[in-house]
Amino acid sequence: MRRKFFFSLFLLASILFFGVFFFLPVFQVLRGGISDSEGRFTLFYIAEILRNPLYRDGLWNSLLIACCTTLLSLLFALPLAWLADHYDFSGKRLLSGALLLPMILAPFVGALGMQCIFGRFGAFNMLLLRLGIIAPGQEPDWFAGGFAAVVFLEALHLFPILYLNIAAALANIDPAMLEASADYGCVGFRRFRRITLPLVMPGIFAGGTLVFIWSFTELGTPLMLNYGRTTAVQIFSGLNELGRNPMPYALVAVMMLFSASAYLLAKFWFGRSSYAMSSKAGHGSSAIRLRGWKNALVVLCFAFIGLFSILPHLGVVGMAFGRSWYRTILPSNPGLQHFQAALGHSLTIPSISNSMRYAVLALLLALALGTFAAYVIVRGKGKWRWLLDCCTMLPLAVPGLVLAFGYLAMSQKGHLFHFLDPVQNPTILLVIAYAVRRLPYIVRAAVAGLQQTSVSFEEAAASLGATPLTAFRRITMPLIAANLIAGSILTFSFAMLEVSDSLILAHKAAFFPITKAIYELSSLLGQGQALASALGLWTMLFLGISMLTASSLLGKRMGAIFRA
Repeated sequence: MRRKFFFSLFLLASILFFGVFFFLPVFQVLRGGISDSEGRFTLFYIAEILRNPLYRDGLWNSLLIACCTTLLSLLFALPLAWLADHYDFSGKRLLSGALLLPMILAPFVGALGMQCIFGRFGAFNMLLLRLGIIAPGQEPDWFAGGFAAVVFLEALHLFPILYLNIAAALANIDPAMLEASADYGCVGFRRFRRITLPLVMPGIFAGGTLVFIWSFTELGTPLMLNYGRTTAVQIFSGLNELGRNPMPYALVAVMMLFSASAYLLAKFWFGRSSYAMSSKAGHGSSAIRLRGWKNALVVLCFAFIGLFSILPHLGVVGMAFGRSWYRTILPSNPGLQHFQAALGHSLTIPSISNSMRYAVLALLLALALGTFAAYVIVRGKGKWRWLLDCCTMLPLAVPGLVLAFGYLAMSQKGHLFHFLDPVQNPTILLVIAYAVRRLPYIVRAAVAGLQQTSVSFEEAAASLGATPLTAFRRITMPLIAANLIAGSILTFSFAMLEVSDSLILAHKAAFFPITKAIYELSSLLGQGQALASALGLWTMLFLGISMLTASSLLGKRMGAIFRA
């Protein structure tokens, strides 16, 4: 009876929290886009977006970026995941782990490094000049226009999410099914198309949906590359007119509707054509050991894509350590001068301190909510568990830009959060935004741990008189500690590097988180981009250590963390 009361009480509190800090901001955005100045329903502003060539082009470009990024990410991820699942080759563990490296650097920071490599006077053109492939004065700007650069950078950053999901889906295929198909003559590419691909389609959908929504609403990368013809940048540019102009509301509403429609359409389409396995793999597949030229070819494939994917990181490192990098193949006069200048800048140390504080508070909030939510989802027996499960995972399907804009709208004068005005102090809203956005990481990690922990331990404790809270604290928590640590590391790290919430909600320099400080530093004349790269390198090292630690704790289950 006490356990049922505990579950019901927490379920009510959780749904209330999501109602206030998730659904209400989203509703506020939708209402602002479909209401006139007197609060009456109207579709005029939505129609105006579809009629106005400027807004229409921004929406089309955003959709095109999302589609191209998802397809390019799939082109990288699917062959690598299939090779890693079917074959054993030299350095497999190291090369597979290296594929996670692109995730340790936000693409908008990597844009700084890529401009030094592929800009008109960047390292790549200087190499072509040295080899005599191009003539002086004919250097192409490989990032001209911005569209291809945005797609390229976002795909390099996001393809590991698809790789993790596809690798987890491949690991769950029962080898007996593949062996049975081989007995009937279905082998090679035909078996891949008829058997393997339908079985991994849920994994492709799970990762592809997240990549699509992420790239569709990405704000930092187009901003850094001066590619303003996207809906996200147009929304960011209209924040100063939030109280007077309804168009930013309508833009966010359209963006959210497109994201939700794409998600539901893909789920319906892939849901009809995918096949559910009756059970997971009964025994592990036996990977074929490669030798000779086949081994070298697969190793070269992994190494090439791995090296290609860390080009933004190499560019940031070069800018951070080199005194200058202009018309040279390598940075000139390497040293620590930019690190020293960055540490002495008024934005750097306070931004690191602010991000640490925001991320710690967000982690504590997400840990408290996510752990108990996972417990209710796995151990509870109420008919409303599915509602809690949906609520905790919805932040992955709703763009962070939408949520941040909703908080900003609700903090306007006369609204519910007016006393939390982020212009004065954004701490509370940033902490809540970070926690809600990264809550799915805690929930999925905890759910994975609870599903592998027998409920008999808790039943034994209850039979000895322990309360549900005592049994959870003394028995369950220690058993799922590794999962909670892994989820906490990812939550803390990605909260430290949150882009949309930070750029939209932080207004005063005294409250800038690290990503807002990097953006502001990059726009300074002179050594601004070098200082931003030095600060970005610190975040890259920090998140790299975090990702490696989480990966070692979760193993192949890490794919479940990045699943919409």
